[in-house]
Amino acid sequence: MVKVLIIAVMTSLSVLLEVVSNLAPFGYGLAGIGAGLAAIGAGLGIGNIGKSGMEAIARQPEATGDIRSNMIIAAALVEAVALFANVVCLLVILMK
Repeated sequence: MVKVLIIAVMTSLSVLLEVVSNLAPFGYGLAGIGAGLAAIGAGLGIGNIGKSGMEAIARQPEATGDIRSNMIIAAALVEAVALFANVVCLLVILMK
């Protein structure tokens, strides 16, 4: 299951890279905007994870350890998606 998910993500990233690289005159600007949007999206996502985690800890203080570990895993997944987006933007810039 994980291998299928990884293959699907990599395939979609390569398709996205191909589409964006075809926009040759606008490549640098779009890549910069894409990297910025990825950073903003990751910040908002991790902020929402933290907010929800703090609310959950306030409701059930005895589950703090489980909630914290789940928050860290979710934040790592959000960061991974942002990193993939930034790599795609970097590849668009370097492909020129």
